[in-house]
Amino acid sequence: MSNHGHEIRHLSELDRRSFLKAVGIGSGLAFVANLVDVPAVAAAGTSLPGFSKFAETVKVSKNGRYYLVESSGLPSHSMMVGIKSWQQQIPTPQPYSGGNAWSIPIKPVISKTPMSAKNHFLRGAIAIAVNGVPIFNALNNRGDDAYLVGELDDWGGHCGRADDYHYHIAPLHLKSIVGRKVPIAYALDGFPIYGDTEIDGKAVKGLDEFNGHFDAKKNYHYHGTKTYPYINGGFKGVVTEREGQVDPQALTRPFRPAGAPLRGASITGFERLGGDSYLLTYQLNGSDFHIKYQANATEVNLEFIDSSGQSRIENYRR
Repeated sequence: MSNHGHEIRHLSELDRRSFLKAVGIGSGLAFVANLVDVPAVAAAGTSLPGFSKFAETVKVSKNGRYYLVESSGLPSHSMMVGIKSWQQQIPTPQPYSGGNAWSIPIKPVISKTPMSAKNHFLRGAIAIAVNGVPIFNALNNRGDDAYLVGELDDWGGHCGRADDYHYHIAPLHLKSIVGRKVPIAYALDGFPIYGDTEIDGKAVKGLDEFNGHFDAKKNYHYHGTKTYPYINGGFKGVVTEREGQVDPQALTRPFRPAGAPLRGASITGFERLGGDSYLLTYQLNGSDFHIKYQANATEVNLEFIDSSGQSRIENYRR
């Protein structure tokens, strides 16, 4: 099983204490601007193809060199079902807003030295889906295909050490929502990622090692595919790599120690109970176990229910 050491960069304890003093624990989604290299003030109401279908939960604005994408990181579809290699993490909302929004270059530039995801970017996101969910490298921190080793759910996602949900393969299911003529995601170099067909519905041909190609107008774009690399297999465009991930990079906000692998467990159910409450069900040794929890920007309350109905409670402040 993977240790999932490829999660979005976390704040150090010193930085975390300074941050909490600066913004106050009750501020939830408010992050100070200097946590990432983008200004805090942005022009609202910017349109970027694809995101408008998710306008109720995803906000796009424009500032300087970047589009800024704000979301909780949680999709409207179900999550976690189908995972057979699990580290006991659960989906919770993340503070991807303000100065901690995702940054997409407005004017992407083709790099003279493109970088492959086979040996770079094994931490953090490499793209952002139009539903506001980050997309990580298809390879886990060991260099294994996360999909093939059973770490992903039926939608191509799972949770990292900060209980942050993200995809590792292309969210091709989004094409049925946005249409084939609109991107399903954007790589963090700024180039769009379309579904597994061309915008005219024809089969995709001539993809390079990064899962992209130029169109008839000499514009570059990537495609999602059903085989490796699934998503952008690196970056044809200019990016900055720092500590093994793209920079700037939105930060997660862990509220508890990272979980350990639960060998033999498989996740069989995930329900939204209303509001910010959820129920995750998993099987272990032929018995059902449940995690019933409530999670928002300021607190997470967990009830772990074993196969006999006995429960224990854990409460955390964020």
